[in-house]
Amino acid sequence: MQAVILAGGKGTRLAERLGPLPKPLVGVCGVPLLERQLLQLRANGVTEVVILVNHAADRIERFVEGFLVTHDGLSVTTVDDGAPRGTSGALLSVLDRLQERFLVVYGDTLFEIDVARFGDAHRRSGADATLFLHPNDHPHDSDLVETGEDGFVIRFHPKPHPEGAALPNLVNAAFYMVERAALLRWRDFPEPSDFGRDLFPAMLAAGQRLFGYNSFEYIKDLGTPARLDKVEDHLRRGVVARAARGRRQRCVFLDRDGTLNRPRGHVARPEDLVLIPGAAEAVRRLNEAEFRVALVTNQPVLARGECTEEGMRAIHARLDMELGRAGAWLDRAYLCPHHPDAGFPGEVPALKVACTCRKPEPGLILRAAEELNADLARSWMIGDTTSDMLAARRAGVRGILVRTGEGGRDGRYEAPPEHVADDLAAAVGLILAQDVRRESAA
Repeated sequence: MQAVILAGGKGTRLAERLGPLPKPLVGVCGVPLLERQLLQLRANGVTEVVILVNHAADRIERFVEGFLVTHDGLSVTTVDDGAPRGTSGALLSVLDRLQERFLVVYGDTLFEIDVARFGDAHRRSGADATLFLHPNDHPHDSDLVETGEDGFVIRFHPKPHPEGAALPNLVNAAFYMVERAALLRWRDFPEPSDFGRDLFPAMLAAGQRLFGYNSFEYIKDLGTPARLDKVEDHLRRGVVARAARGRRQRCVFLDRDGTLNRPRGHVARPEDLVLIPGAAEAVRRLNEAEFRVALVTNQPVLARGECTEEGMRAIHARLDMELGRAGAWLDRAYLCPHHPDAGFPGEVPALKVACTCRKPEPGLILRAAEELNADLARSWMIGDTTSDMLAARRAGVRGILVRTGEGGRDGRYEAPPEHVADDLAAAVGLILAQDVRRESAA
């Protein structure tokens, strides 16, 4: 496997920490960032690395020479691209040196990513390029990527966003798997050019297929002193290691209507979605405590024909933005579109079926658990109905019933909750308190 590291930037915003060093050699807890990247790539099966350099190229070249003296199993070459060309411009200028498929890494990021799994997803998709995506705590001022139900990119939403825009909280993390053949037609693309701002949107407009790989794994750029401090803090506290794909994750599975947002009949329009006071802040507390948070919701409005798939994406985009205002995010959102009962005007026959994903069936929770590598024994379901509690029991997670929404008054199933809380904020407080006690006992 071949990787390309884009290491030509000057690091102007990081100048106070760099001194005479180029940005890729900034110390991260005493170890040069480039060394951490090379070791991480080698540990993930990468055997060849091409480093594109420009600013202070001689210093990076000397570092690589020293690195190769003490580390084997990795072929590393540096290429000076001559002039600032932008991220995609620099790569397009060296296409003849690259393999048929390669990984692209930015020289200012620290990452802990299962590259083999990422590559497998890319190959299965048949995409021209795969982008590593994740939600963040400030979607309002981030460049966002929108994907369809199949995971393929359908739109890019560069910042600044229009006031009040409802957009999905998925951010381009600047980590890519790319097919060389897909870039041949772009050799003469105007320079300087950037992948996220210029080349990928042009590829999408030309009909090329870009796949979005959404993952909770750790990747952060450290291009400013504040970001560098945060990354170093995460390394020291074990946040980076705990986010590794191979580590079992503590998860909280959340119902939507009546738990996160006020019940207003069936939410069929974005404007119908209004968060319960304190709900966004509660989700943020889970994010900060390193729980993976997944929405698992029955949405029969789709089967009834009261809302389209595009309309539901808009509703969940509004949910993303409302959570984002409080610095919170969902790691995943899963919904069941089915409804077994017929007889509704405008219903969608294909969705009028019994299924294994409609709660109280545990399908949504189990799918989320698989994709998030959940430790079910340390995970929770929070909802307002007996179907949520029965789904939790069937999935093998602990259930908390909130008194908002239905508050368990639906009475459809005999499924006593493990705990009852006034609202989502109280439920999260209970989870965090129990987690602290468990960690203390361990």
